[in-house]
Amino acid sequence: MVHDSDLIIIGVSVGLALGILIASLVFFGIRWYKNHAHLQQCANECSLTTLPIHINGLETSTDFSGSLANSMTVQQPGKPRKSSQFFWWNHHSKDRFTSAPGILRYSYKDIQKATQNFTTILGQGSFGPVYKAVMPAGAVAVKVLASNSKQGEREFQTEVSLLGRLHHRNLVNLLGYCVDKGQHILIYEFMGNGSLSNLLYNEEELVLGWEERLQIALDISHGIEYLHEGAVPPVIHRDLKSANILLDQSMRAKVADFGLSKEEAYDGRNSSLKGTYGYIDPAYVTTNKLTTKSDIYSFGIVIFELITAIHPHQNLMEYISLAAMSRDGVDEILDKKLGEECNIEEVRELAAIAHKCLQKSQRKRPSIGEVSQAIAKIKQRRLVKEDSISFASRDCSRAASRIKDQNVELSKMTSVKESN
Repeated sequence: MVHDSDLIIIGVSVGLALGILIASLVFFGIRWYKNHAHLQQCANECSLTTLPIHINGLETSTDFSGSLANSMTVQQPGKPRKSSQFFWWNHHSKDRFTSAPGILRYSYKDIQKATQNFTTILGQGSFGPVYKAVMPAGAVAVKVLASNSKQGEREFQTEVSLLGRLHHRNLVNLLGYCVDKGQHILIYEFMGNGSLSNLLYNEEELVLGWEERLQIALDISHGIEYLHEGAVPPVIHRDLKSANILLDQSMRAKVADFGLSKEEAYDGRNSSLKGTYGYIDPAYVTTNKLTTKSDIYSFGIVIFELITAIHPHQNLMEYISLAAMSRDGVDEILDKKLGEECNIEEVRELAAIAHKCLQKSQRKRPSIGEVSQAIAKIKQRRLVKEDSISFASRDCSRAASRIKDQNVELSKMTSVKESN
């Protein structure tokens, strides 16, 4: 027979076993819930959409980030593919970081010496101040990440990763970088004539002639063409503006500042809206769909800046809309500094190209290759015309010289006859 004491022992044992089982289930359930909640929170943070607006004055650029999460709902796609460049950066060791392809790494002491302790400032941007420095190979520009820059470190990562493999005569060349003593510094080739923005809007700067402006537009198009059609995978600049176009001593233009750039191959994942107010593609804002045609829109704005010297913050789009009402409407908004020297037909042709770039539908905008060819044709016609004028001028000069020689000969003959 089973005694009462045995029943009590059996009951206690079963109770303990059930208690342990229940406690284990509760423990693992709580751990699963916390992990799931953490993953959900990360997903929500990744899907948060922000719009950094770089508001450029005539000399400076400031970065403000405003959340659009409450005003826009963006669907989170499937598990995003991890960009190789950010995976490499975020998991680097000190030695691995040094292996950034094609880019030299400098110590903070080297940079401090080259800039004479950061004394000669060239400009100020959302990334931070830019200084002039002298290296053994010559003058360079040194861009220092500001301590309060919100987006700066990610932009720094992108810049080094992309420019380590992108090289073209119309892209500013990254010569080196420095990650030392808590500082993030980029070293570029020195561009003697500064930014296009400063040349267009600073009254003290020299005035750009029409031929120079046409060449600048062509140079920019070649730089973007390399990014869109020459780079593998294609690169979307995403912050094309006059402040990011730099000019060398020969007034040849190069595209700069790739901190917000994005490789099109990684565009399957949701991307926060980035760019500069006045240059951002409206279709990109409404759809959050980033394509190379977003750069085309920004380039259209830059072309109109070259034509009008009106900044996007000074209601440039309103002037453009008014000018579009007639074929010669652009004549009314042409930069007065150009005077009589520019060819008005060339101005109208370039404006027509810019209008196509600003089409509301991304699909209707031309590719950068088409834009580049159209600008090149304007340039070629100018050169042919100049050659024709020069040829005609040489012919006239030769004819005048022959007439002069003939007159001299006639004079000699007359003198001989009179002496006889």
